Amino acid sequence: MHFRFLLVVAVVLFAEPVSFPQQPGGELWHFAVSGDSRNCGDVVMPAIARSVLEQQNVAFYWHLGDFRLMSGIDEDMRHRYGDRLTLADYWRDAWGDFLANQIAPFGLLRVHLGIGNHELYGNKTETDYLNQFAYWLDTPELRTQRLNEYAQDGTLKTYHHWKERSIDFIYLDNSGEDGFDGIQLKWFEGVLASDRSDNQITTVVVSMHRALPNSYACGHSMNGDADHPSEKGTTSGRRAYSDLVQWKNDAKKYVYILASHSHFFMQDIFETAYWKNPEHGGVALPGWIVGTAGARRYALPREVPQEILHKLKARTCVSGYLLATVHSDGSIMFEFKEVTEKDLPDSVRTLYGNKFVKSCFLENRDDRPHPPPASCREK
Repeated sequence: MHFRFLLVVAVVLFAEPVSFPQQPGGELWHFAVSGDSRNCGDVVMPAIARSVLEQQNVAFYWHLGDFRLMSGIDEDMRHRYGDRLTLADYWRDAWGDFLANQIAPFGLLRVHLGIGNHELYGNKTETDYLNQFAYWLDTPELRTQRLNEYAQDGTLKTYHHWKERSIDFIYLDNSGEDGFDGIQLKWFEGVLASDRSDNQITTVVVSMHRALPNSYACGHSMNGDADHPSEKGTTSGRRAYSDLVQWKNDAKKYVYILASHSHFFMQDIFETAYWKNPEHGGVALPGWIVGTAGARRYALPREVPQEILHKLKARTCVSGYLLATVHSDGSIMFEFKEVTEKDLPDSVRTLYGNKFVKSCFLENRDDRPHPPPASCREK
């Protein structure tokens, strides 16, 4: 089993890096985003890849973390290997499985990866993550960008950014429960300062795993959880959000914020009383949650009224991704694209069988509530 993974992954690892495409000026172009592909990702992600590849002018797919469960054995791998798969085998092979069964289906389409909290489970460390996924995190383009950063020491980090056409795409690492440390925030604020004065940049798209604090998904975000609140995560996340509000006000440019971690879809997540309060900036930045790539689907937040959830187009028990349409002025329209069994490649259905495939699309859920910590009630 282990050598089979290595053989398949080698095809991906030794492919030639693809330079960032530059579409003709004025033409609409697209990128795709989702996160949380654990549990049933080996079934759902090939369907996402197939759907993405059918779109026109998609430049890349961006994964927002939680590739595999790591705290236990994913249902898809358990289904394939049964009791032959020990936990030690799983920890050794899980990331290879992710590359072989979830990333390889994208073929030559560029893929960007971001770290999630489950990447640090299963005896894994940030160093393990950087070593395993260096091909995707340290492309020549990303390396050149990183070495030019005045606030970094040049070493590979779990956070990074790249500039494509008029957009700066920024990935922040909040995989740990303490949120953003001072070094990362200083780097982030330096990137924003550079973008503010860069006439070529019209837009920043900031992605991360856990949603920034005080969103409508506050109960499972940088605020922490009710039984495990995070003061540092809340404080550092609020600072990052305030940085973006200040940047938008000063630069008069576009800002979009993307996250996963909560296993459902929701848009306009920062239209909350906290962020509309003038004491906190009074600006509800455009934000989305799209943790819909295969993980057990969570119940929608019970403390959010149904009429608001309807307004936010919140959906659970769905699989899919955000399709971003970029306009010539740098503005972006985001649309949720659901994938179903009909999008699944025949080879995946044959491997897993109809019964398991149906369970991934129809039954893969966890309805336990995520009650918000006290910081979520601040206004």
